[in-house]
Amino acid sequence: MRRPSLHRAARARSLRDVLSPRGALALQRADDALPFALRAALVTALAALPAFLTGRPGDAVFAVLGSFTTTFGRLMPHTRRTRVLAGVAVAMTLYVAAGSALGARLRPQDGGAGALLVVAATALVAGTAKLGCDRARLRGLGAVMLLFGFAVAAQAAPTPAEVLPRTLLAAGGAATAWLAALAGRLTHPEGPRRHAVALALHEVAALLDAEAAGAPRTAARHRATTAVLDAYRALEPERRRTRAGARRTPGVRETAVTRRTHGPTPSVRAAAHAASVHAAPAASVRPRRAPGRPVRAGTRRAPASPEHAERMADLCWSVLVGAGRRRPPYGDPAALADVLRAHARAFARRRPGDGPELPPAAAVNRPHGARPPAPALLVPALRTVLGTGLAGAVALGLGLGHGYWAALSAAAVLHSVDVRTATRRAVQRTLGTAAGLVLAVAVLGLRPGPLALAGTVVALELLLEYAVARNYGLGVVFLTPLALLLTELAAPAEPAGALVLDRAVGSLLGVLLALLCALAVVHDRAAVRARRALAACVLASAQAREALAAGRAGAAPEVLQARLAAAVVELREAEDAAAGELWPAGTDPADLARAERRAYRLLGLLAAAGREGARTAPGTGPGPGPVPLPWSPPSFNPSARSRP
Repeated sequence: MRRPSLHRAARARSLRDVLSPRGALALQRADDALPFALRAALVTALAALPAFLTGRPGDAVFAVLGSFTTTFGRLMPHTRRTRVLAGVAVAMTLYVAAGSALGARLRPQDGGAGALLVVAATALVAGTAKLGCDRARLRGLGAVMLLFGFAVAAQAAPTPAEVLPRTLLAAGGAATAWLAALAGRLTHPEGPRRHAVALALHEVAALLDAEAAGAPRTAARHRATTAVLDAYRALEPERRRTRAGARRTPGVRETAVTRRTHGPTPSVRAAAHAASVHAAPAASVRPRRAPGRPVRAGTRRAPASPEHAERMADLCWSVLVGAGRRRPPYGDPAALADVLRAHARAFARRRPGDGPELPPAAAVNRPHGARPPAPALLVPALRTVLGTGLAGAVALGLGLGHGYWAALSAAAVLHSVDVRTATRRAVQRTLGTAAGLVLAVAVLGLRPGPLALAGTVVALELLLEYAVARNYGLGVVFLTPLALLLTELAAPAEPAGALVLDRAVGSLLGVLLALLCALAVVHDRAAVRARRALAACVLASAQAREALAAGRAGAAPEVLQARLAAAVVELREAEDAAAGELWPAGTDPADLARAERRAYRLLGLLAAAGREGARTAPGTGPGPGPVPLPWSPPSFNPSARSRP
């Protein structure tokens, strides 16, 4: 028997790898998911309230569609999220208006050419929504919610006189969501940076656990680097305000805060103090009192003040660049991991309990200004257009009562970055829909009235926002009955059994056709991205080596570290994206691994050279006195210099 060629064997392995659903059931960390879910449920209830007060419960559906704006940008800094939500609110209102106008004009529920034109319009809406969400880096449900608003408005049998009222209801719901985001910015301004720093602490602790256990550190180190860079980006608005305040204040000389944000930064002055402190184990350590600051009994302090958040981000960066070195600048990795998790839990709580006020700490040379490169946008949008249009057309040909559910399922599966993540989405969508249909049958079997339906919708919205942050499949469990109940609220005369059957058949059809489209559209964008990422990482490493050899690493350590850190993060993400596509990347995995190891080694050297340059930089003046590090383990020294 003739053996298959090497090329065919490699393609078979690639197909098997990208179709593997491994990781589909993994749970993500979501410390702030519950408060966000409560706010989303409150927005949904407020948006639907006017329709019930006016005696038109069916119109509440369109206000709820507008309120789905609140589901976007959960982890963004407040300033950016208010801008993004303003754009999403406009887009959601326009999609509902366009869907209502097309539905009133073409009458897709009657079939024929009008229904086919609505299917084509649905595919175009899915593609534009996917393109916009990718450009704005909106994850989660993303474009599916925008497409859902358009499809429901188009299929709700509107008349021309109902187009404007439904559009106004959607605009009111979207405005309510935007105002809620603005209120969150005013009441909890520390929320995004608190979550980002807590996630960075957790990921660095996971890296230390891998180091202590002798396990492979590649994936853990990448997650930790990404989380720490995200934490610094979340802190960037506060640093900009600090710089602006320092410039506006006449006669203000350079302080510890301004030195952290302008040019070379001083070293951490806690080295001597931390080396002389023999702390208890992490489980029993209490934060130590700052020198000269009395501890006021009974005072409670939020852990996410800008100075404290920057202090923890600097600590994460110090540990990250020292991990894996022959003489790392800390003691027992397992003990330090417990310490970082204790801080992460404190950041996850809004008020962790009584404790001392910590003075501003002198910062390490933090990387700043690193921005992730823009991903490939056109090919995923093209896949979404093809998959959504094909699913809608096939559902129309089969005579399904709610053919747009097939298009929604296809868009949900294709709301991904590559074939591998599309496969995971397909598994999550199938399992979540099956469980959600059981829940929907139980709710619809009780035959609830309009008010009970609205209350159930609000409860499902709360559960959806909480669950989808942990796993997309869990979110679909509550998204499925939510969609069915909104349909029942808009058209209460429709049999419940027909709704459930249409949802089951449409979801399965959309998932299968989406996978076929993902496999059919084979492209080389991910391979090109991997090659460019490798070249960029090699170039950044060469520049770092040149600066170290010439003794210029201490002059602008933040710029060099930011460039190198962003390059190594992009290298790992580009490699993962290329591995999730059928087109061969054309790069040697050994070259990628060597470039990644070299970059992390140079990051440690740059951090050490930057601290040394800050010690010897003329004109910076004396730094602040020794500052005790909270929850310090034995022999932990975040600024000790060590060379591999």
